[in-house]
Formats: sequence, structure tokens, C-alpha cells
Amino acid sequence: MAVVWSLAFAWAARVQLPAWVPALLALVAWAVYIGDRLLDARAGLRTGQTARLRDRHHFHHRHRRVLAPLAVISACAAAWIVFSLMPPGARERNSVLAAAAVAYFSGVHSSRRLPRLVPPLLVPLLPPLLSKEFLAGLLFTAGCVLPALSRAAAGPGSTLWPLWTAAVYFAALAWLNCHAIERWESEATPPALEKRRVRSDFPEKHSSGANPPIDSAGFCVRAKALTYQSWPTAQTSFPFALLLAFAGVLLAPVLRSNQPRTAALVAAAAASALLLAPLDRLRSRLTPLALRVAADLVLLTPLALDFR
Repeated sequence: MAVVWSLAFAWAARVQLPAWVPALLALVAWAVYIGDRLLDARAGLRTGQTARLRDRHHFHHRHRRVLAPLAVISACAAAWIVFSLMPPGARERNSVLAAAAVAYFSGVHSSRRLPRLVPPLLVPLLPPLLSKEFLAGLLFTAGCVLPALSRAAAGPGSTLWPLWTAAVYFAALAWLNCHAIERWESEATPPALEKRRVRSDFPEKHSSGANPPIDSAGFCVRAKALTYQSWPTAQTSFPFALLLAFAGVLLAPVLRSNQPRTAALVAAAAASALLLAPLDRLRSRLTPLALRVAADLVLLTPLALDFR
């Protein structure tokens, strides 16, 4: 996805990317993906919070002796490209993105959470803005659009606001992709875990001393009902996908008069958002793994554009 969208942004900006740029993006995205999964798996297993781990975490942990060296090799190859092929000016600009990526990893995988370091009045505003899904979408968008944006800015008489508009729209799409996947996987909680929560979170007797109503499985009926309500099954990504697709449908004609390529790119992103909506409706019929793969596949709609 990083390679496809970086080429799409370059096509929309009418600039030519050197071959090492998509290669660098692919290597960095691969290394970051493996490292993120391995760190998540390590933290979950060390703290005993295995319920938060998904199939991808268990897969990476089982094959860590193969995947970890591959991630290191990819990171080393990316570093060689940066210091051998990237111009010094671009290296300085991209150092800001690298610092942001390091801050993201430190914040997500550190035991010390950021809300403890900020004033109490700002803490309620942090969860949506500092969620892992939002930050991942923002960093992914920056990595895809900055190569094209820096080259377009160097061109004579360039107009950057259409490209910035497409970048903001794609950032919303990237967040929606991450948000939907996290929502789908959080709903696929094993029933055994829910039963254990019922047993441990509720007492065996009411305050009046009488035993609570018991179902055939031996669990408190009222307690189980409250537990099922605590899971976020009622919150879906369907309205967000439709709203984002509708915004893209309105935005593309506005850009078409002056920037037809950027309008086509926004339309492709709107198609991706629209394809996420039926996936959300079918989430109960598909496995979390199938949903995750499908959610990533629908983001490849720029392949329908002619990059020549």
C-alpha cells in the first residue's frame, strides 16, 4: 500500500520519483510492521494480557526467529539507501518524519503513558488524537505524500493545496482502515474470556443476601447481560465509511477543473471508503483475518489509475 499510494501521489503531482523512493518506503513499512507486531506480542505475553493479542501477533511471535532478522535486514537496507542515495536536503526533511516515527514507537510501546505528562484538563482530548489508529494513519500518510510533495514544491509555479487536500483525505481513509480493523478484531472476543470476566467481576450474592438468578451455564443472568453490553458491538465503522465516501464524491468534482489527476486520486480513495462499508456490514460472517486482508485490499484502488 505504501508503494502504491506514493506512486499515486507522485502521479497526481506530475512528478517522477526515483526508483529508490518506493523501495525505501517498502523496506521501512515492512520493518516497522514486523517490529510493531513483535513488540505488541512481547508486551502482551509478558504482562499476561494475551486477550489483546490477535492472530497476526501470535503468527509473528511463533516465527520471530525468521521475521526479526528479516526486519533488521530491511532496516539496514533502508539505512543504506538513506545515506547513499538520498540527497542531503531530503535527508534533513525526512529526519522530522523519522523522529515522529520514533516518538510513535516510544509512546505506543512504552510503559509510561503520555496522559500522565500533560495537564489534567487536556487528558480527555488525548484518546482520539493519540490513539494508535490515528497516529498510524497520520505517519503512513506522511510517508506516502512527502516524496511527491517535496518535489512538487520545488517546481516552478506549483500549486500545492490540491495535493494537501488529497493528503488530508487519505489520512482520514488510513485512520478509518485502522479503526475498522481494530473494531472488528475487538468484537471477536472469545466467549470463554467473557465467562471468566463474569465470574471474577460479580459477587455470588446480592446485597440482600439472596442468590442471583442463574442460567443453565451457572452464570449470573444480570451480570452476563451487563458484561455483553460492555463490549463495543454497537459501535461500527459503517457510518464513518459512508460519510467519508460522500465527502470524496463532493470533493472530486471541485478539484477536477484545475487538477484532474488529484480529483481522480480522491475518487479512488472515496471508492476505498465506500468498499469498507459493506465489509463492516459483513463482519459477523467473515473471520477477523479475512476482514483485515479485505480492508487492506480495498485500499489498492489507485491501481486502477494510469500511472504513465
